[in-house]
Amino acid sequence: MKAAPRRTNALIGSVGIALSAAGPVMLLRGRSGRKEIRAELTAQRITFPDHGLPAHLARFTGCRVETGHEAHAYADLIKDHLAPATGGRTYAEITDELHAGGGEDEKLAQLRQTAFMGETLRGSLLSACQAWHLTTLVMGLGTLLTATGAALVATATGLEAKPRRT
Repeated sequence: MKAAPRRTNALIGSVGIALSAAGPVMLLRGRSGRKEIRAELTAQRITFPDHGLPAHLARFTGCRVETGHEAHAYADLIKDHLAPATGGRTYAEITDELHAGGGEDEKLAQLRQTAFMGETLRGSLLSACQAWHLTTLVMGLGTLLTATGAALVATATGLEAKPRRT
């Protein structure tokens, strides 16, 4: 075998080995991240109400929030409850209104607190949902790297075993 094809074959094999090693690491990190997200959500003991959910969330009736998908659904529930409670206003808008009135309106101050708590919990749940999606991406990429690495190692092995022409 000439030097250039040998170097190419070695390079293909080395890249294949590196990818085959990196892929499982990504799979493990993705799985451990997902396990951590599930543990944190479960520890919060958030449960959907047993009745009165909007139609688009009815399938979650009585379920505990343990996954990213469920966290997103609960964040939607908070949004559905928060909008009527605040008249569709955000925490920032209510704060501006409170400050414009001199900051003395107790009812508006309580409404601001409600908006703050609702938006904070909603943001936390949406962050858990995004982290869940990232673990899915990491595990998918890990699978892809593992398969690509194995294919490159097999290609390098096949090229090495190929009989030389004279």
